[in-house]
Amino acid sequence: MEGTHTRKRLRLAWDVGLSGQEVNRFNVAIPEAHAASPPWREDDREGHYVFDLGENLTPRYKILSKIGEGTFGRVLECWDREAREYVAIKVVRSIRKYRHAAMIEIDVLNNLSKNDDDGSRCVQIRRWFDYRNHICIVCEKLGPSLYDFLKKNKYCPFPVELVREFGRQLLEAVAYMHDLRLIHTDLKPENILLASSEYIKVPTCKRYSQDEIHFRCLPKSSAIKLIDFGSTAFENHDHNSIVSTRHYRAPEVILGLGWHYPCDLWSIGCILVELCTGEALFQTHENLEHLAMMERVLGPLPQHMVRGANGSASKYFKRGARLNWPEGSMSRLSIKAVRKLDRLKDLVSRHVEYSRSSLTDLLYGLLCFEPSERLTAREALNHPFFKNPV
Repeated sequence: MEGTHTRKRLRLAWDVGLSGQEVNRFNVAIPEAHAASPPWREDDREGHYVFDLGENLTPRYKILSKIGEGTFGRVLECWDREAREYVAIKVVRSIRKYRHAAMIEIDVLNNLSKNDDDGSRCVQIRRWFDYRNHICIVCEKLGPSLYDFLKKNKYCPFPVELVREFGRQLLEAVAYMHDLRLIHTDLKPENILLASSEYIKVPTCKRYSQDEIHFRCLPKSSAIKLIDFGSTAFENHDHNSIVSTRHYRAPEVILGLGWHYPCDLWSIGCILVELCTGEALFQTHENLEHLAMMERVLGPLPQHMVRGANGSASKYFKRGARLNWPEGSMSRLSIKAVRKLDRLKDLVSRHVEYSRSSLTDLLYGLLCFEPSERLTAREALNHPFFKNPV
C-alpha cells in the first residue's frame, strides 16, 4: 500500500550523509556549505528524528523550535529559506505504519487544499518530502491550539461570543470534510489551532484585594483552522473499531456499534462544552466510568443501543440493560468523579451568561446518544445559536 502511494508522486528525497546512496536523487542543486544537512545520526529508540535547534532539515529548512509531539512524530517550526517564511513541519517517525499513515494524510491534505479556494477551513499543506526515512509534511505556520491557549490562560473559559465563532468555523470545516466524504475522527481542542498567536489582556471580574486586578488572555483574532488528518477516514474505506481521543469519543464507538460522520459531531459537542467551562466534559480513562458520566450528564442510554453493544461492551450492563454502575466501579474516587458532574443544562447555566437556552439546545443536538438523530454539521450551522445570537 505504501509503495503504491509513493509511486503516485515525485518525492523530494534528501539523503545527504547517507553512505552508499545518491546524495541528490532528483538533480536538485546543492546549496552553499553553510546550509548543508547535519551529519547522519541514528533515530532514537521510538523512531523519532534526532535534531539540534539551529540545524537544517534539508538545506532548505532551518530548525527553530519544537512545537509539538505525538505518537506520529514531532512538529518543528522551521524557516523556509526559499519561500522566506516560517513553516510547521511534521516529521513522522521512521516506522512503517506511521509512514503509511502519513502518506494517507498527505492525500487528505491535498484533497482538502484542492477544494478549499480561500484556505480558511483547514491547515494548508505546502509540500512534502522524504528525509532520512522520515516523511516530512510542510504546512503553513499557525498559532497555538485552543487547548494550549486554555492551559496558558489557567483553564479560564472563553466568552460565549468567542465560543460561537469557534463553533461556527469548526462546524464549517467539518461540514466541508463531510461533503468530501471524509471523517476526521480525532476532533479535540489540541487539533484546532488559532490562526494567529497574538492576544490581548483584559481585566477579570475577580478581585482578590481592593488594589489587585487579575487579567485573562483573549486571542486577538477568532480565526481558527483544523489540523491533524492522520486519523481521517474515507467514507468508503474500512473503519477501525476504536477512533477518537478518549474524552471526545462517541458512545457508539465505546459500545462497538460502528461509527460514521456523527462521531465527529459528538466530539464537537464535547469541545464546545470544554471551551465554555475550561475543563473537559468527560475526564475519564475507562469505558464503564465514561458511560456512567454520559448518563449522569445526558440521561440513560437508549435500550436499543445497549442491546446492540458488542461482546466486549455488553459486560458494562446488567440484565435488563441497566448500566452496571456504581456496582462495577473501580474505586470510590471513580464514583465521586461521576457524582460531581451536573446535568448538561445546569453545567451550561453555571458557566454561560448569555445565549444559555440556545447553546444548551445545540449541545443536546450534538450530544444525542442515537447517531442517526444527532445534528449534522450543516444542520448545526443553521441552529438559532449561530443564527440569532442574543
